[in-house]
Amino acid sequence: MGVALTDLVEAEEIEFEALMKKRVAIDAMNALYQFLAIIRQPTGEPLMDSKGRITSHLSGLFYRTVNLLEYGLQPIYVFDGKPPELKLRVVEERKKTREEAAKKWKKALEEGKLDEARLYAQQASRITDEMIEQAKKLLDYMGIPYVQAPSEGEAQAAYIAMKGDAYATGSQDYDSLLFGSPRLVRNLTISGRRKLPRKDVYVEIKPEIIVLEKFLKKLNITREQLVDIAILIGTDYNPGGVEGVGPKRAYELIRKHKSIDNLVKRGVIKIDFDYERIRELFLNPEVTDNYRIEFREPDKDRIIEFMCGEHDFSEERIKKALEKIIKAREAKKQASLDAWFK
Repeated sequence: MGVALTDLVEAEEIEFEALMKKRVAIDAMNALYQFLAIIRQPTGEPLMDSKGRITSHLSGLFYRTVNLLEYGLQPIYVFDGKPPELKLRVVEERKKTREEAAKKWKKALEEGKLDEARLYAQQASRITDEMIEQAKKLLDYMGIPYVQAPSEGEAQAAYIAMKGDAYATGSQDYDSLLFGSPRLVRNLTISGRRKLPRKDVYVEIKPEIIVLEKFLKKLNITREQLVDIAILIGTDYNPGGVEGVGPKRAYELIRKHKSIDNLVKRGVIKIDFDYERIRELFLNPEVTDNYRIEFREPDKDRIIEFMCGEHDFSEERIKKALEKIIKAREAKKQASLDAWFK
């Protein structure tokens, strides 16, 4: 879920064209959960193949990646590794939440409440190791690079952007900023016309960007202070944060007292968790330089066999999408040639 910085952040809405020819390191798990939540049948059931295997994640990953390539964007998917010890409690709590949602989903279906059923079904979304391997296989066939993080995917994505190997990170969560990503692009995987939960209202969702340097300058704080603000609000490592402290209050406290250390020393707040350890997880996360970013030509035959032969996708639709990938690559090559001869 990430940290609740919405009240402090002013994101700039952009068009996809602004990301043309730019590499974006996308939080793969964040994207896959979005696909699982959105791509569902009216009853809330995910898409499945003839063998009963869920395919919503594959549908979202394939078609959304094709869309991004059409816009000239170069996606790099970054997968989570082992979560830090401090996050295990949150992981367990999320598991229980999904189990409860699954029960409510079943009950809502029995009562014929389809809108509620769909909502609970989204909350019950669960990504398995098999789904992750399927996603990696599909990306490999598509010629799209992915990186396996040793720990947090968002931390690794931010590191890739900090090194200059990507222009920005792509995620719905603000944690990327805490990890030091120079730019965060939101709504990459959910842009388009979307229905609001529990309402018969549709809205147009567009990508938006937050530039870390501009964001910090506007708030007149450092990245270290942003991390302290997040810790006071609550992160995946300390859910709930400090009781009674929301985003605006946390900002005021850090602007006045400069750090959590000073807040504790001066007796302004009491903290019963290891905030220094949490701070370290954001400022010096476990990342790796052992990755390679290479975009290759898609293997059309393998994609068709995997998507259509194994998972029952429409061959006609898959082939049409593949044509879009080829056109996008040809356009990129032509643009490079044009630049060369200018």
